[in-house]
Amino acid sequence: MRFDGHIERLLDTTVLLVNLASPGDAHGTAYAPPVGDDLVRGVADATSSADRRSRPAAAEAVALLGVVPRARAVFEAADRGDLAAAAGVVNDLLDVTAARPRLDPDDEGRYQLHFHGPDDGYVRGWQAGIASGLAVALGSDLGGRLGVCEAPACDRVYVDGSKNGTRRYCSPRCQSRVKAAAHRARAR
Repeated sequence: MRFDGHIERLLDTTVLLVNLASPGDAHGTAYAPPVGDDLVRGVADATSSADRRSRPAAAEAVALLGVVPRARAVFEAADRGDLAAAAGVVNDLLDVTAARPRLDPDDEGRYQLHFHGPDDGYVRGWQAGIASGLAVALGSDLGGRLGVCEAPACDRVYVDGSKNGTRRYCSPRCQSRVKAAAHRARAR
């Protein structure tokens, strides 16, 4: 299953930011979000691409993460099959960010649908993109592809890009932990 390249990037960035800034459990251990320079680096890494490095100021990084609790709520609602609740949160995000679509040319003269906020600055632009990426996922047949890891002691989110839509874990690491635990239980 493949999303449009721009939507896929927005969803991947959303996953990275939600997992970066959400306290809880990750891969079997307690997780506390980074602070200070580590947080700014994490946001920069999440919003950078192969051809463009983001360099947010500390205040921009913190402001951008203001959407994380609501974005996480979308993944949690979608994971439990409550697409109405997920859509409600996304609609609120679209209103708050004033997301608007725009066709922008790429390097080869083709046009791609991008989403911008009212001022196209770093924070509002990314927040509008996150809201719009989640809206596109929920507004298609792909709303069920947003999930929360099923591994014990892990609550990281993911987007299921698999062909058959059966992903249950945030990473191969968590999948291996679950399989190893099941193997040990059977061996007993």
